[in-house]
Amino acid sequence: MIKIYRLMSFGLLPIRIIAGIGFIMNGLPKLVNITGTQAEFASNFGLPAALALPVGLLEVIGGVVLIIGVLTRIASILFIILMIGATITVQLSKGFLGGYQINLLYLSIAVTLLVTGPGRPSIEWNVLKRELFPKGKEMVASAKEQ
Repeated sequence: MIKIYRLMSFGLLPIRIIAGIGFIMNGLPKLVNITGTQAEFASNFGLPAALALPVGLLEVIGGVVLIIGVLTRIASILFIILMIGATITVQLSKGFLGGYQINLLYLSIAVTLLVTGPGRPSIEWNVLKRELFPKGKEMVASAKEQ
C-alpha cells in the first residue's frame, strides 16, 4: 500500500507542469507585445487596457510557480479568478468547442491544485517543509495511514 501511495504522490506533477507551461505560453505573447495586448483588451473585449500587464504577468509568473511547486494554492486561486473572468468576458460567446473548453480545463486544474496542494515533488514539500495551508499536508498524511 505504501508503494502505491508514493506513486500516487507524483500524480500532480505532470498536471502542474503542463498547466504551468500552458499558462506561460499564453502569457508570454501578452508581455512581448504589451501595447497590442492593451489595444485588444480595450477594443475587442471591452476590458480596461491596464489589465493586460497584470494578466500577462500572472500567467507567466503563475505558470513558473506551478511548475516548481511553490505557492501553488495562491496561484490556483488567482488562476480560478482569471479563468472565470476570461470565460465570461472573452470565450463564452464563441461556444464550447473553439471557445471556452480550454478555459474550463485550466479552471478544473486550478481547482484541483487548490484542493490538493502541489503534491510531494514540489518545493513546498521538499524544501520549505510546509504549505500555505498546513492542513493540506495533514489530510494527505491521514489518507496515507488509512
